[in-house]
Amino acid sequence: MGSVMSSGGSPSKGDAALSPVVLNVYDLTPLNNYVRWLGIGIFHSGIEVHELEYGFGEHDLPTSGVFEVEPKTCPGFLYRCSILLGHTSMPPSEFHAFIESIAAEYHGDTYHLISKNCNHFTDDVSKRLTGRPIPRWVNRLAGLGAVCNCLLPESLRLPAVKQIAEYQGLSEDGLEFLSVITTTTHDPLESDDADQQKYLFLRSGGEQLTM
Repeated sequence: MGSVMSSGGSPSKGDAALSPVVLNVYDLTPLNNYVRWLGIGIFHSGIEVHELEYGFGEHDLPTSGVFEVEPKTCPGFLYRCSILLGHTSMPPSEFHAFIESIAAEYHGDTYHLISKNCNHFTDDVSKRLTGRPIPRWVNRLAGLGAVCNCLLPESLRLPAVKQIAEYQGLSEDGLEFLSVITTTTHDPLESDDADQQKYLFLRSGGEQLTM
């Protein structure tokens, strides 16, 4: 079983409304048990807030790769430990809007093992919520890969100019682990062809994402 560690301070008596921000770390391979003492490993992580866990995964479509699961139960990975990163005063409704805005920045087809993986996502969320990064050992292997970029296979090398696809919609059949709801807002000064679309992600019981 995993363990719970703390890297953030406890809330004071006057901060009863604060909710914990927790990093749940998973092993991607049993080899982590042998190389962890070197300070490296291959890990997946999700950020837990308001009793739900949020992660980032890869798919081939130009829409968000952010998904939510029950805490400590991300399919396909072995739960290792939980780390208390800090606390947030955001109520659930405000936090949901916050996650929606971040989801627009993390498309599944922009996932990259070295430059934009699940741990980069949780690190970004943690910094925005608590002002603290995730522990460096969680994503150290990606950092080493960035330093040794020229030694990596071509498929893993960082591109000279990283292109980010526009945030677009997709059919509900397009994702294995993510249900997408499309809502449309109309601008009286714009034609229907220029309608702005907003995409919300919801938990579903589909198969796991490719990490």
